[in-house]
Amino acid sequence: MLLDWFNARAATQVGATLADCYLLESDPPGASRRKPQPAGNGRTDLRKFLQRVAREAGPLRLNLFKRAKLLNSFKWRLLERGVDRETADEVTELVLLQLSGGPLRAASPAAVAVAPAERGHTRRVPVLFAEADAYFDEGNHREAAARYEAALQIDSRNAVAHVKLGASLCNLGRYAEAEHEFRRAIKIKATCPGAQLNLGVLLRIKGEFAASELALRAAVKQDPRDPQALVDLGFTLSLLRDLAGAKECFERALRLKPQHADALCGFGRLARDEGRFEEAERFYRTALGSEPLKAGAWAPIPALRRMTSADTDWLEGVEKTLATGVQPLEEAKLRFAMGKYFDDLGKYSRAFSEYKRGNELCKLAALPYDRSARTAFVDDMLRVYSREPAVRPSEGACESKTPIFVVGMPRSGTSLMEQIIASHPRAAAGGELDFWNSAVRKYASLLREPPDAGLTRKLADSYLKVLTRDCGQAARVVDKAPYNSDLLGLIHRVLPQARSLFMRRSPIDTGLSG
Repeated sequence: MLLDWFNARAATQVGATLADCYLLESDPPGASRRKPQPAGNGRTDLRKFLQRVAREAGPLRLNLFKRAKLLNSFKWRLLERGVDRETADEVTELVLLQLSGGPLRAASPAAVAVAPAERGHTRRVPVLFAEADAYFDEGNHREAAARYEAALQIDSRNAVAHVKLGASLCNLGRYAEAEHEFRRAIKIKATCPGAQLNLGVLLRIKGEFAASELALRAAVKQDPRDPQALVDLGFTLSLLRDLAGAKECFERALRLKPQHADALCGFGRLARDEGRFEEAERFYRTALGSEPLKAGAWAPIPALRRMTSADTDWLEGVEKTLATGVQPLEEAKLRFAMGKYFDDLGKYSRAFSEYKRGNELCKLAALPYDRSARTAFVDDMLRVYSREPAVRPSEGACESKTPIFVVGMPRSGTSLMEQIIASHPRAAAGGELDFWNSAVRKYASLLREPPDAGLTRKLADSYLKVLTRDCGQAARVVDKAPYNSDLLGLIHRVLPQARSLFMRRSPIDTGLSG
């Protein structure tokens, strides 16, 4: 999911193969390989080699990251075979120019083997990239980030470096900094590969679903044949309850790449949300057949059924996945799943420790709690949407009774109430819609004063269109987004006839259920 754009095994293999080909063409049998010289006709043979580079790399449809991985593999194979570092840097730069379509310098054949004595600082960037990519591939994201930062000190407007630095920061759990890097890359170059995709995934993690959709639609528009962009858009649409749109994205991804593990997980999620739990597990198991160490396929399974002592294969798979080193939030999902597994087996101490670890990892993505900001927000909402104005008709308000807002603490019974209501043939479950939370972010004035008649009508019309899109012509639609509890004053002003149900449960039971 996040960062799958950086999967570049084929590019790495081609890079090593090209290095071997270069050495065979450069050295006569038995010669020293410390400074390989071009064979025979010099520039002509160099051209032949670079033509081979284009021929071998062309079918891979390299994005910028995969191109860097190919260059990294090429350079390190040269170094492993005894080529000195300056020569390896020089030849790698020529391959880079060939792959990027840049002009080749009209240098003498010897220039292929001997690097110039004076190099501009910008010539260090490909070398730093190669080193950073090697560390990234090893899972040493701290060292990778340090080298991407060094590259940005040389060239601060290198959009690709910002994306790669963001990717490393994500793996270190530094999500706020990662978001800054992705946004910086987009500001420098709106079409920078991977920037919109990774930003969209990060925004989804933060719960900003509407903003995530915008970023991921931009990524799909940029490359409509990228199955990962389609899958990630599908996941965001599923959270926005656009299930038809999500299904279409997953289907398109599978047409482009059959057995795509994330697309299969997407279908598993849809099946789970619709209560088809056995079918959901089959989708997840099929995804594991494609990628046995897929955290996103292992993690959802315990929530589908009660785990037993016969599920040791599941535990072994999760432990192997954790041993490879996964992102903090991916690890959190696995820890929560393990907590459910051990809870089902009655091993409560181990279950608690896994849940605790999962919570600690989730805090990495959470914004620090600001007590004063929260107090100011509540005071503003009480002042702007007080009881007196609420009982008076609001100009532009909609009299629709379609929405039913179910609010309360998480795990207080909101999902159960939604299911009870949706069991009626004329009612539907809308899930946790992000509409009102997004509206407050979009229209900051709503925190200072009630909406005027025009904005009131606009909010009502837009919201009802979302309900119709997701749930057709249902007479009642349940919206159980937790954030709505903060915004009931605004909601009542826009939709005064809509019902709101506030769920209350024992605090101890609520905490244990979570």
